[in-house]
Amino acid sequence: MAQRLDNSPALDALVAEAMRHARGGQVRITAPLVSGKEITLAHVIGVSDASVYKNLGLDIGFHEGEDHTGESIGIIHIHPPESAVIAADIATKAGDIQIGFMDRFSGTLIVTGQRAEVDSAVKENCNFFSGTLGYTVCPISHR
Repeated sequence: MAQRLDNSPALDALVAEAMRHARGGQVRITAPLVSGKEITLAHVIGVSDASVYKNLGLDIGFHEGEDHTGESIGIIHIHPPESAVIAADIATKAGDIQIGFMDRFSGTLIVTGQRAEVDSAVKENCNFFSGTLGYTVCPISHR
């Protein structure tokens, strides 16, 4: 049985019209997902075990040989994904942090640094994207 997600008259009319043309009494209606301007994840991880930094790949490439012991990690996921470039710029200006990872194709930004600096970078991003650019922003979570 299909689950109704919306009780709008327009949807009711659409379903009724589709049912009139249905073959075998079945209708398939799909709703494409189009991401909007939003930050869907804003999380700050306090000082963590070294294995977390290693498994995130924060010790390879540009950061090879760096010791992240005692640092916090900030993670932001943003749409459209190109916004990660802006988020990285804001983060570096908002706090004394390092960019651990940035992907303009997936919209992921990971920053590292002292807890207060990472908090500041994540908070400033949420404030800017919400207040200045009108993005929908999730609450910042902490652990």
